[in-house]
Amino acid sequence: MTLIRLIAALCLIATAAGAQDRDAVERQFRAWLGSTIWPEAASRGVSRPTFDAAFDGVTLNWDLPDLVPPGTTPETPEAQRQAEFGSPGKYFNRNGLDGATSVGRVMAARHAEALAAAEAATGVPGRIVLGVWGRESGYGRVPIRYDAFEVLGTKGFMSTRAAYFTQELLAALEIAEAGHRAPRSMKSSWAGALGQPQFMPTSFLDYATDGDGDGDPDIWTSEADTIASIAAYLARHGWVAGRDWGFEVRVPDSVSCTLEGPDQGRTIAAWADMGITRVSGRPFPEHERAGEGYLMMPAGRKGPAFIVTPNFYVLKDYNTSDLYALFVGHVGDRIRYGMGDFSAPWGEVGGLLRSDIADMQRALVAQGHDVGGVDGLPGYKTRRSIGRWQEATGRNPTCFPEADMTDTLAR
Repeated sequence: MTLIRLIAALCLIATAAGAQDRDAVERQFRAWLGSTIWPEAASRGVSRPTFDAAFDGVTLNWDLPDLVPPGTTPETPEAQRQAEFGSPGKYFNRNGLDGATSVGRVMAARHAEALAAAEAATGVPGRIVLGVWGRESGYGRVPIRYDAFEVLGTKGFMSTRAAYFTQELLAALEIAEAGHRAPRSMKSSWAGALGQPQFMPTSFLDYATDGDGDGDPDIWTSEADTIASIAAYLARHGWVAGRDWGFEVRVPDSVSCTLEGPDQGRTIAAWADMGITRVSGRPFPEHERAGEGYLMMPAGRKGPAFIVTPNFYVLKDYNTSDLYALFVGHVGDRIRYGMGDFSAPWGEVGGLLRSDIADMQRALVAQGHDVGGVDGLPGYKTRRSIGRWQEATGRNPTCFPEADMTDTLAR
């Protein structure tokens, strides 16, 4: 047998073995559905016909991320590049901003009545609801193609967060049992998020709201229900009616970037007394001055700076990202007030691997800093820890990771 034929034969054997292994895992999956999921679903009032319909023809989706098939161990994630921990400015790309704004203005006019009703009921401004809706599903225009029971079943059975997704799977069965959506038409994202607001199933059960008066909260096809549900979610997470989400500001050199974070709040009047001003040149609104505000500098000294209110952190409850919350607030302002881009440009930052930032975090932790966890993400605790290290070592504090910091921090 030639070497080429030998290699080909080995490949065929490996392929056959892999198929057999997957067949075995598929059988374990069906057994798990019957022995673990069905009894718990039944205890929650899910009928057998609903259960069978939910999993009719469903198999494991082996293309989903973060899977841990039985008998294997989680792989070490490879170094990654993403906007959240690379260049923050990429999150605000021209096409994304302009599209969310222009379509958002159309939706603001088309759904003015539903937006006004949601604001009257919850105190959440319509422009903020539009910002979330646009970011999550392009105002319902982004196709949602995944089968929710395939996604949640796969992730509940064999993922790095199996317990979490198992609960979401059970919640999806409850949604189907209540008749909100037929199982085979319950579409989700690759992570199991449902409909136009991209609610996880447990969030649907908690916050989905009937906005069109037909008695059924339909977040897949009803814009009024989508609007009401997003507003309800934000209100239930603590949105403070009458307050804004935040303001772009200029931070003088006399104010340290290490003062960033929701745990270092002070009144907006106090920030103004320190020399922080709005980029518009207008004073902070009088009704905001006595309220608490927080310094937020997502790119440290190398990008726009903001004084944000508690409502900014309500937006982060929807998606735990500073840039997400900033995008939603900014798009809402563009829709409602015709605002343009941020005044300050995003500097030449980013381009780092997540592993690079994790190395910096480990070095900072070794020096006694609280970076909020070694995860490779430059959140506010990491940013200000960098700034404190820079100040302590006589460097110009920028409060953002830079390429040459890893080796320097380790010394």
